[in-house]
Parts: sequence; C-alpha cells; structure tokens
Amino acid sequence: MADDSTSRFQAGQTGLIVRIPDAEPAVRAWRERFDPSARAGVPAHVTVLFPFLDESSIDARVCSALSETLGSHRAFDVRFESCGRFPGVLYLTPDPDTPLRRLTEVIADRWPETPPYGGQFAEIVPHLTVADGQDDAVLDEIEADLLGRLPLTARVSSVDLMVHDGAKWHERESFALLG
Repeated sequence: MADDSTSRFQAGQTGLIVRIPDAEPAVRAWRERFDPSARAGVPAHVTVLFPFLDESSIDARVCSALSETLGSHRAFDVRFESCGRFPGVLYLTPDPDTPLRRLTEVIADRWPETPPYGGQFAEIVPHLTVADGQDDAVLDEIEADLLGRLPLTARVSSVDLMVHDGAKWHERESFALLG
C-alpha cells in the first residue's frame, strides 16, 4: 500500500469510528510509522463504518438519525489482549466484539447504500489497526512489542463522525451511546 496517506482518502469521505484513547500509549509510535490513517489524523480507533455518506450528504437530518440510532445502544467496556492479522495488516482484537459489530450492523441497516468497507468483505471483523501494508517480518516485530503492552481496557461511550478534508481527517461530530 502507498505510504502517502493522501492517496488513500479523498476530500468529502466520511467514516464512523470508536476512539480508543487508552490504546494510544501502546500503539501510537507504530501507527504513525505503519498506518496511513494515523498519518492522516485518525486516532487509535475501531471503525464502525467506512466509508459512510459523502460529507455533502450529511445534514441535520442525518446527524439526528445517527444520534437516535447510536443513542439507543448502551456504552460498554472492551478489552484488547491479543493481536490478529489480515494479509499485510496487524491489529488489536477487541473482546467482546459483538457490541462493536452491532453498531456497524445498525448503521449499515439504516444506510444500506453504505456497506461496511464498501462491501469489499463479507464478514464484519471489529479491529484496531496498528500496521497496514507491511510484510510479516515487520508485523512480527510490532506484535512482539505489543504483546508486552497488553492487555488494555477501554470504555466505549460514543461514536465519532470523521471527515477527510483532502489532506487530513477531522472529527465533525460525536454521538453519545446510552449511559
């Protein structure tokens, strides 16, 4: 994958994420080196839905529907104690992942024109990406370091709407979960 973060993302793209600030001390340095989304301004997170609607389509009605849809789900705790992999990708595995998966499903059900990952993958696999586009030797090195920093626990109490301005990602709005 390209190292230039701007080549992956386009102005007006949006996504919904769950920030995991408690993971930053363990993953920040690795993400800044090996995750294009980190270099583009996205904090440590688990993606709820990407891509979401184009920014030009997000109005007060959409934000209200997001608030209502997400606000009906309870806040929860998630624990990261292991790593997982996709080809060329190393990530932290959330446990439980069912509440995260459910958030993705309800948003995708409400906006069927925005399937998770553009419909590229059949299964929803919640994860916190640490490195993307790397060979196994690099991923092995990162995983060995991370395993010494785990476990970590985080409270999930909101979902953030992120917008790409052509150079960086920025939070546009945050939607609280129940409780």
